[in-house]
Amino acid sequence: MTRTRCDRPPVAARRARMVALPRPAGLFRHPRWELLAATAAALVILAGCGAGDRPETQAAGGSTLDQTLQDPDGDGVLERQPGEPLLDRGGDAKPVRTLATFAQITDAHVRDEESPARIPFLDRFGAPFSSTFRPQEALTLQVLDATVRAVDALHPDAVVQTGDLADNAQRNELTSAMTVLRGGTVDPDSGKPGPSGPQRSADPDPFFYRPGVDAPRHPGLLADAQRRFTAPGLDAPLHSVLGNHDLLVAGELKPDARTQALATGDRAIIALDPKALEGVAIPKRDAEGEGGIGAIGTGAIAKVLATGTSEHVTPDPDRREVTPAEAMAITGAKTVEAFSIGPVRALALDLNRPEGGSGGRVSTGQLDWLRTQLDAAGSRPVVVFTHQPLRASENGPAALALLGAHPNVLAAIAGHTHRNEIRRGPGGVWEITTASLADFPQQARFLRVVRTANGAAALETFMVDHGPGPDHLAATALELAFLDAQGGRPNHFRGTRADRNVRLYR
Repeated sequence: MTRTRCDRPPVAARRARMVALPRPAGLFRHPRWELLAATAAALVILAGCGAGDRPETQAAGGSTLDQTLQDPDGDGVLERQPGEPLLDRGGDAKPVRTLATFAQITDAHVRDEESPARIPFLDRFGAPFSSTFRPQEALTLQVLDATVRAVDALHPDAVVQTGDLADNAQRNELTSAMTVLRGGTVDPDSGKPGPSGPQRSADPDPFFYRPGVDAPRHPGLLADAQRRFTAPGLDAPLHSVLGNHDLLVAGELKPDARTQALATGDRAIIALDPKALEGVAIPKRDAEGEGGIGAIGTGAIAKVLATGTSEHVTPDPDRREVTPAEAMAITGAKTVEAFSIGPVRALALDLNRPEGGSGGRVSTGQLDWLRTQLDAAGSRPVVVFTHQPLRASENGPAALALLGAHPNVLAAIAGHTHRNEIRRGPGGVWEITTASLADFPQQARFLRVVRTANGAAALETFMVDHGPGPDHLAATALELAFLDAQGGRPNHFRGTRADRNVRLYR
């Protein structure tokens, strides 16, 4: 790949979330400031780059069997590198025939970054608030569209969207995301026309990356992000599973009158007194996802937010938070669903807790349904889809044990963790989680069920990179996600070599 560098002298960024700044004292001290020197150096180099001369950071997108995007010299710029062939795990029988192909798209977190219901100012307090702001958050619809185009180019028999399609359970987030998936004209803007929110060039808050003035510079990016575009939609049949962010405020809290008033109102909180969180105990999450912000309760959070500084925004009734029934109607998701992908039987379960909390739960009724469906599948290969991984959900181990007792079940496939990971579960069933579109590496997963020479079924899977997207905005989003100091790269969301392109034998 040919990389460009700006001929103009670098512009020293006054502040940026991704640039190494002096650490604030006391409460604001947290790991975002622990940056690799190489990342900071790359940003300084790019600080003077405008939209017309930015580096080409990615190819047209597609299978990582053919090529990958990596940073081999550590300069913060992704380059095209050789592909990763499939690794055999659990066997080595030669595949002789493809039975079915399908793709998984997960955790798009389509975000109305202009919404007054957002709480990006909490990001400065560190965990568990460290995902309330991302430098690429205005570009989530464009990333989803670019992913759809890359998946379409591989012609799967079906696509399964495994949840957290929306970020904050807002109707406009879900409907816009589904327009991208189904095809049509997409309008990312909300409230008054044009960009608003914390990333404007005039915003004085030093914790937010401003693309117009901060490194890496992308003048006009926020205005570009609000422009309408036409999405081709998926060519293959779509099946959806709901995630906690599709139903719950910030993925944690059950919507109520107070959260609805905030989402559809005309006041946005822009700052919080650091003392407001003193004495607020946030329980640590347990293995099943309980605890965290959701355990505090809406009332306690409302009291904290009442101490904040606010500004006027243009209200938008389409920002209202959806009910579970509305989310199902918009996405087509069901509490349980069985469908066929050729000779393969797919089973999907909604593990969300409508009362709140990000963790999953397998109900007794779902366990009974799962048992019935597995018996009915006979010898057909089976794959199971959820949003939250079964292993980390209440009653999930019982469900995994049930899957492991059926040798025709190939895998339990989930999202939620934002991480590529493949591990062997009970009875040899494969537990697969897939990276999000919200954080680096912003990948989808492609899967093939194949018949092997010994007559058994095996599962091949590889990652799919998205392309540049409308107006090259998805490529910019990937660049920003790669440089994000607390995003997918430092957290190793890409996974190991064995978590990506593999052939899995039961």
